Amino acid sequence: MPALFLAFLAVLVLSFGGRDQLLIAQLSARSGQSTAVLLAGAISATVAAGAIAAGGAWMAGMMSPSARTMFVALALGLAAFELVWPVRVTRPAEPTRSLFAVFLVLLWRQVTDAARFVALAVIVATSAPLPGGIGAALGGLLATALPWAAGDALEAHVPLRAIRIGLAVLVLIAAIVLGLSARGLVA
Repeated sequence: MPALFLAFLAVLVLSFGGRDQLLIAQLSARSGQSTAVLLAGAISATVAAGAIAAGGAWMAGMMSPSARTMFVALALGLAAFELVWPVRVTRPAEPTRSLFAVFLVLLWRQVTDAARFVALAVIVATSAPLPGGIGAALGGLLATALPWAAGDALEAHVPLRAIRIGLAVLVLIAAIVLGLSARGLVA
C-alpha cells in the first residue's frame, strides 16, 4: 500500500506545471476542451505508469536495500533539479488534431520526467511494481485531468514557477536526508 500512495503522490505533485501538463492545457484551450486530448493524455499516463512498473520490477531484484534507498535519494535529487529548471513549452503552430502525435509527445514527456523517475524509485525501493504502477497511473490520470480542465488559466493564473521552486526545495531536503540515511550518517 505505501508504494501505491507514494507513487500516486510523486506523479501528481511532481508533475505539477511540467512540460506534459502545459501541453495538455494548451491543447485543451485550443480544442475547446476536447475529450480526445483528455483521452490521449490518460492513455499516455497509463502506458507510462506501466512502463515504470515493468522497469521497477526488473530493477528491484538487482539492488540491495541500501542501494534502493540511495536510488530514491538520487531520483529525488534529479527531481529537484528538474523542478528548478525553467519550463518552456512552445505552442503548437497548427491545430494538432492528430491524437497519435499528441499521445506520442505526451508519452515521451511523461516517461522522461522527474515525477515518473521518482515513482520508479518508489517501486524499486518497495519492490511493489503492481501497487506502484497503479498509484503512478492514478496520479498521472489526475495530473492529466487538471490541466485539461484548466486550459489557459493554468499558465495565466497559477504561479507555476514559484510552486515548482518551493517543491524543489522540499524534494532536495528529502533527497539529502535519504542520501545521508543510506550512507548511515543519519538515523
